[in-house]
Amino acid sequence: MKHAALALAGAAMALAAPASAADPITGRWITEDRDAVITIAPCGANLCGKISKFLVAPPQGVNQRDVNNPDKSKRSRKLLGTPVLTSFSEDGDLWRGRIYDPKSGKDYRSVIRRTSASKLEVKGCLGPFCQTQNWTRAN
Repeated sequence: MKHAALALAGAAMALAAPASAADPITGRWITEDRDAVITIAPCGANLCGKISKFLVAPPQGVNQRDVNNPDKSKRSRKLLGTPVLTSFSEDGDLWRGRIYDPKSGKDYRSVIRRTSASKLEVKGCLGPFCQTQNWTRAN
């Protein structure tokens, strides 16, 4: 009887434990191609990421505009400072939101997972197909 009570108490504690929370992803991250730094920070109730620095100058220089954006009103904005990660919210041990690719002008469903203190796994998905990049924390 004593063993049954202990097992029941252990099961109750396990069920009461909170679900695994996502590791924080805020900070400055270098893209896999090592061409830009993305700064992820709170924006409203979610997280967003903006291009905060070019490590390799774009073809038109640091004043490169968002010429591939499907929204004509945004084509004159500078890429530097452009939001590329939007509406990211915590979902268990992941972050879900949208990722914008300024090279193609396309926006994708995205999932981010922190794999270590210095690495992010960033996925951009179209339907069931995803492309993964690994970003490194900037110092």
